[in-house]
Amino acid sequence: MNSQTQRASIAGPAGVLQCAIDEPAEAVRGVMVVCHPHPLHGGTMDNKVVQTVARAGLQQGLRTVRFNFRGIGESAGAWDAGQGEVDDALAVIAAYRDAALPLWLAGFSFGGYVASQAAARLASQGTPADGLVLVGPATRNFEVATVPEGTLVIHGEADDVVPLQATLDWARPQSLPVVVVPGVGHFFHGQLPLLKSLVVRHLAAA
Repeated sequence: MNSQTQRASIAGPAGVLQCAIDEPAEAVRGVMVVCHPHPLHGGTMDNKVVQTVARAGLQQGLRTVRFNFRGIGESAGAWDAGQGEVDDALAVIAAYRDAALPLWLAGFSFGGYVASQAAARLASQGTPADGLVLVGPATRNFEVATVPEGTLVIHGEADDVVPLQATLDWARPQSLPVVVVPGVGHFFHGQLPLLKSLVVRHLAAA
């Protein structure tokens, strides 16, 4: 993401997982783990939306951790239809979580599904995350978990990959607000600065 990005590898459920860590310039106020889009459709930890969300976290004093799911980049293993990828996220969270600091989970598209399921698993274990940010979550093709009150959900009005209606239908039973960015598609082309500002504002208010 920048020249100060640290590259690291951790042991994952299917072998080594490739990670990228960015440290804030000032004191660390928390940790944010960001999950990338669908591995079979070109998703990696260097996706522009993933990097934008990570930059927002960094600006708000969070240590940000991005990682490649199994089978992507230098991460070992192979696609596991979304189940093993949740385990990958939990392994990264376990490696980088600091009990003294708030934990934020974030995800874009398929990564939103993974972040939601990881958050649900942590909550069931009595160690919930402190916040959740989902951008264009894959509510049409994957079982995105019910999320806590206060979760930030951002979706493009003109999303051509995950229809806005699918996310509204998912959010409605939870009485969960969805921030809709007018005229924007799935990848937020031309609106990444706006996406970053929405995440920064949410983190600052939390």
